[in-house]
Amino acid sequence: MASRGKSETGKLRQNLEEQLDRLMQQLQDLEECREELDEEEYEETKKETLEQLHEFNDSLKKIMTGDMTLVDELSGMQLAIQAAISQAFKTPEVIRLFAKKQPGQLRTRLAEMDRDVIVGKLPRDVYTQQKMEILTALRKLGEKLTADDEAFLSENATATLSQFEKVTPTLGSEDKIMALASSGVKTKA
Repeated sequence: MASRGKSETGKLRQNLEEQLDRLMQQLQDLEECREELDEEEYEETKKETLEQLHEFNDSLKKIMTGDMTLVDELSGMQLAIQAAISQAFKTPEVIRLFAKKQPGQLRTRLAEMDRDVIVGKLPRDVYTQQKMEILTALRKLGEKLTADDEAFLSENATATLSQFEKVTPTLGSEDKIMALASSGVKTKA
């Protein structure tokens, strides 16, 4: 859905206009052919057409309450957050622990990574990326970071993690952010 609903909204609008034109043409044709139809057939056809127009009007009212778009403002924010999560966090385990609000396990994972990088089991670039993800997740979970952790975040900040930090508060609720992160885990699992 790269168009974020814009092309779909355009198609919907076009289909609605075509449906309205068809119903109006049907009424016009009915009036023009009135002489060729018996009264009962004319009344029944007109009644059916008017019912279709009434149903069409009801559908339009429902669509208009959504401002005639398939992607409303909240959905747009949700898409931005999902994109930020997917770009900011490359490690599925970190996404899972973040989504499940498990700061203790995130800290355990960080300690294991500290050990692994010292013994050469974990490459430095992978360590830096994953540590950044974990520290960012801990911060978003409201955990207190050490001065060293804050310094590490400042020194290694990436555009995507910074964007994630800026985008997520716009939704206004940590629970909603967690639900989005959880949905990211489900789709990647």
